[in-house]
Amino acid sequence: MSIFTGAGVAIITPFHADGSVNYEKLDELIQFHCDNGTDGIVICGTTGESSTLTEEEHMDCIKFTIRQTKGRIPVIAGTGSNCTRTAVEMSREAAESGADGVLLVTPYYNKATQTGLIAHYKAIAAETKAPIILYSVASRTGVNIEPSTVATLAKETDNIVAVKEASGNISQVAKILQLTDGKVDVYSGNDDQIVPILSLGGKGVISVLSNVAPRETHDICASFFAGDIAGSRALQLKALPLIEALFCEVNPIPVKKAVNLMGMEVGGLRMPLTELSEAHTVQLKKAMQEFGIQLA
Repeated sequence: MSIFTGAGVAIITPFHADGSVNYEKLDELIQFHCDNGTDGIVICGTTGESSTLTEEEHMDCIKFTIRQTKGRIPVIAGTGSNCTRTAVEMSREAAESGADGVLLVTPYYNKATQTGLIAHYKAIAAETKAPIILYSVASRTGVNIEPSTVATLAKETDNIVAVKEASGNISQVAKILQLTDGKVDVYSGNDDQIVPILSLGGKGVISVLSNVAPRETHDICASFFAGDIAGSRALQLKALPLIEALFCEVNPIPVKKAVNLMGMEVGGLRMPLTELSEAHTVQLKKAMQEFGIQLA
């Protein structure tokens, strides 16, 4: 059984003016997604600025999200690290706290070999009972998870059950699905490729777009699963200008600006991320309004 099907939000982390985590606002965001069709919450992923959270903040955000969702939708905890031991410890703690799954990005900076990736993921899988979603995003980490590596991990472990595929390479997605013969769920890691990946047998998307358009992102998936391929495709294509605007600068700079433009007051970013440029803010506002999102 899949951890979730449909649109899971890669949720942002709101901050106070002093840079501390704003848990009251995080609760508001959780309720917003529970009320607007989001199919799962991925907490402390890249979009949640996990790289600048302390380990204590990281685990506190995960535990808070699990408590506040109250089982209404699945919670997937981002617990990846470039240190295997750290990833083991965070994954174990997240699982013990009730996470429905953990999302494990490839080790960044030290750039493991494929043999190293297998050893890394097997070590984590052996020490946590939570279902594991591999996260392949070479553009940010410098290392790709090859389809054969996904297949090996799926064959040799019981709880590596899915992959978030953000390579942008549709041929790679097809190869993963072919090699794993339905034993691994694939989620799109790119909002502009939801329908193409669903057409190959994907289970949904882990989405930045869902932060500002949760209902519509859910509907792209739900329409596809209901057999309304034309409707799903139309929604995907309609969203493209907004998706492009949400990635006009490095994620999560634009999406955090977008949520603030909606009046949610989620605060700024932690350095080294900086505020969206004026020119890109104009582009973002235009795309949001054309998509039908009301600005504050």
